[in-house]
This record gives sequence, C-alpha cells and structure tokens, in this order.
Amino acid sequence: MRKLSVFLIFLSLIFTQNVSIAQNTKSCSGVEFDLGTDLYSRYVWRGAQFGGNAPSIQPYASITVGNLEFGFWGAYSLSSLNTGQEMDLYLSYSFLDEMFSLTFTDYFFPDAFTNYNYFDYAAPTTGHLFEGTFSFNGTEKIPLIFLAAVNFFGADAAKIESDPTSANFNTSTGLQYSNYFEFGYSKTIKSVDFNPFFGFTLSSPLAADPNTGYIGETGFYGSKAGIINTGIAFSKEIEITDKFSLPVSASVIANPDTKKVFFTFGFSF
Repeated sequence: MRKLSVFLIFLSLIFTQNVSIAQNTKSCSGVEFDLGTDLYSRYVWRGAQFGGNAPSIQPYASITVGNLEFGFWGAYSLSSLNTGQEMDLYLSYSFLDEMFSLTFTDYFFPDAFTNYNYFDYAAPTTGHLFEGTFSFNGTEKIPLIFLAAVNFFGADAAKIESDPTSANFNTSTGLQYSNYFEFGYSKTIKSVDFNPFFGFTLSSPLAADPNTGYIGETGFYGSKAGIINTGIAFSKEIEITDKFSLPVSASVIANPDTKKVFFTFGFSF
C-alpha cells in the first residue's frame, strides 16, 4: 500500500508538471517544439516486453523544421530491477505531403552494457544500435501503413559461423542486419481510433556471442523468420476540461514466435 501511495503521488507530480509543459509548447517562424511524457502499464515493442512486469515512463522531446524532425525518446521502467532503460535519438524526414518518411534512429540501452559509456562508438563494444526505417504513413483515401526497418551498425549481434567443419567456426563474421516489417490499418469508429497491425521479420539469426549485442539467437526479433508482432491498438481522447483532453490508448499484442500475449494501457500528457 505504501508503494502504491508513493507511486500515485509521483504520478500526480509528473502529471501536473507536464500539463504545464504542454501549455508552453511553442511554434515560431516555421519551427515547432514538442515535449511530453507517456506512461504505459508495460513497455512492449515489436512483440517483446522490456523492463519486466512494471509500468514504463517514456518522455520525449523534439524540434521540427519544415519536413525535418529531430528528437529524443526515452523509456524508464518503474521496476526496482533497473531494467528496460532506454535513451534514443532520431532524425526523420517526411516528403510528398508527409505520405512517406525516412528515419534514422540511434538506440541506446544503459542497463544492457556494463560500461555504460554513451560515447563508445567502436563497433565491437558499442552499446548503440543504428537503424534505418522507411515508412508509408497512409492517406485519407488509403488508410494503410507500411514500415520497413533494418539494423546497420552497432549492437546488432555479430553472426557466428555455424558449420563445425569451417575454419571460421564460432568466429564473428559481421552484423546480423536484423530487419522488421509491419503493415497496419487506420480507422476511426465513434471517436475511437482502431489500428490493427501485423509485424514480421525475415531474419533467422545464427547463434551469437552475447557480448556482441542483444539481438542473438533468442533476441527480441524472434528465434527465426516469421510473425513476431500482431494485434490491435485502440486510442481516443478523453475530455477533462474545455481546454484539456487526455489521450489514452490500449493494445492487445501477440508474438506467435515466442508464444507471448500482452495487454497494455497508457496515456499521454
């Protein structure tokens, strides 16, 4: 009960602070600034849970100039195990009336690497992971979404030669280049946004030295090529006052490869 009370007090402080921040979000001379926080019951991404069975606070900040957006995004689990911590930066460019986007993301996971050296970009030891993404964001007439992503540098686990007769057996031969693809559909029904999605990977990772990164044979992209992230997301805005609405969301997520199912709930402020 004491832990619950402390959490509710902590949550109320965050809520009060971020309502104030949201009111101070500014746009000037074609430059837009955005700042806020999401709170989710679990951190589930691409069919895998991070941070254990604990809520996750996910702050974000961004600046947009024309079609170019630069921002920071983080995830901090409320678990006492100090897992599921993440700090990313990204650069995204949208074109053709924001129908398409190209995004570069630098993922960093402080709790996954013992040295916690953010400035280490040496390929064999870095805790960073670089991903390139292309997405079709849909239109009013075509409410479909498509995303294609591939890891191209850093902590994507190095491949290991799997043939025991090879002279390079158990020797690192390069990145996995793990990939992820997702199709989605967007529909609004009685003020509720309805978004079914279907995500899969074509990667079949070889066994990997765990010291080379976090996407090995049992990494979150699954143990083999196949469907790893499918489900339905719902979202809507609940009107609190005439000037303030609270965006809420819920998702039912299944990962057929790991045979896991999740139900998450969250809100933004």
